[in-house]
Amino acid sequence: MLKPALSFTLAAATDFEALHELRVQAMRDSLQRLGRFDLARSRARFCESFEPACTRHVWLAATRVGFFALRPNTDGLLLDHLYIHPDQQGQGIGSAILSLVFAEADAAGLELRVGALRGSDANRFYVRHGFAFENETEWDVHYVRRPIPLGCDS
Repeated sequence: MLKPALSFTLAAATDFEALHELRVQAMRDSLQRLGRFDLARSRARFCESFEPACTRHVWLAATRVGFFALRPNTDGLLLDHLYIHPDQQGQGIGSAILSLVFAEADAAGLELRVGALRGSDANRFYVRHGFAFENETEWDVHYVRRPIPLGCDS
């Protein structure tokens, strides 16, 4: 499958509402299946973790199709958000984003962590892309990906 031609721009504080709405659209089905969909809780959780300086819009042509947040944490990088609009899922966009994120983590020699809602399709996606199970909580499964050393030109 050809990867789509994507572009990325940094988010601004004024993007909160649009990104929260995209997050809700991307997660609604998974949360409803678990009986956990609550718009107020979703808003509060996103508000706690939204850092525009770490968040990038994902554009396909002139259409925002997703966003992700990559932030440093104590032991590497955290892929704190990765959401693709439901109409755009399954088209290679998430894989293209992970390729970019992996390249950044590998270049810095850093571990990459991510969490996914238990029961979400995201769990299979992350495992398929090389993340290993690390631990789980009541609602989330946490994964880690070790850096792949870059080759030398010798």
